[in-house]
Amino acid sequence: MPTETSQHSTRIEAALSGGQAARSALAASWARSARLHGLSPSQRPKAARMTERELSVARDQMGALLSAASSHLDRLFQVVGGLGACVVLADAQGVAVDRRGNSGEDREFEESGLWIGTGWSEADAGTNGIGTCLVEGRAVTIHRDQHFLARNIGLSCSSAPVHDPFGVLTAVIDVSTARADLPDGIATLIAHTVTEAARKVEADLFHAQFRKARMVLVPGLDRGLAALLAVDADDLVVGATRAARQHLNLSGDLAAAPRPLSDLLDLESHDRPEDGERAVIARALARAGGNVTAAARALGVSRATLHRKLGRSE
Repeated sequence: MPTETSQHSTRIEAALSGGQAARSALAASWARSARLHGLSPSQRPKAARMTERELSVARDQMGALLSAASSHLDRLFQVVGGLGACVVLADAQGVAVDRRGNSGEDREFEESGLWIGTGWSEADAGTNGIGTCLVEGRAVTIHRDQHFLARNIGLSCSSAPVHDPFGVLTAVIDVSTARADLPDGIATLIAHTVTEAARKVEADLFHAQFRKARMVLVPGLDRGLAALLAVDADDLVVGATRAARQHLNLSGDLAAAPRPLSDLLDLESHDRPEDGERAVIARALARAGGNVTAAARALGVSRATLHRKLGRSE
């Protein structure tokens, strides 16, 4: 009689040989696990755990994110802890660097590898919430036999990415449970709550990075997405969260190459006579990409005049 492990392996092999990897994000992750990382669904690789020294270095490299996430992990665990779940914060390499869990369930989770210092990249553990979230850059839920390794099919994992103030994916928040009787509605609620927690961490990091700037919420988007713009005294956008960057098609270092807020949000121009001269010039230069000649032309003054004004405003 086929074992659960052999049935799981057969199912994955059939999906990959049948070409499902081209049509399914889940099967594509299975394909990466098998073909890119050389894993087998039936193998039970020993969960690689960092030494205390290695873990300390990994935590230090996360900088402000670790402390910014702490209170949000606490609140998230208050919501999901009663469902037999643990909360994990992993770094950009998929290593669990912080965790919340019930002491009575710790042994089971530690044996499954959901413990601080353990790696959950796809290379380490195949398809799973943390590793697949990192690869795909989006919130994912990997439910029981959707995991690649048979050893993990008792887990249901919902993960969401955390981006730094410049839009770079730097961490993952994951909620995992071993409960087999979790209703679909509760699983959906957990996934939503994890994503909300990740967006709140991003917003806190963004506010801390641009503490002197004015915060503007991008209109037309769900407030839960935390699509924020950081705007300076000249109405120039000097920062944007990941959600704002995606919605407005922004990239690069906005502080080095700011954009006028009115241009990005298609607002009525703020370049009025009552505006300060310095602000008008700053926006003209931003629109011209720093080209003084083009900015002077847009302002209707000579290049020499604009240079003189720039010198006076410094």
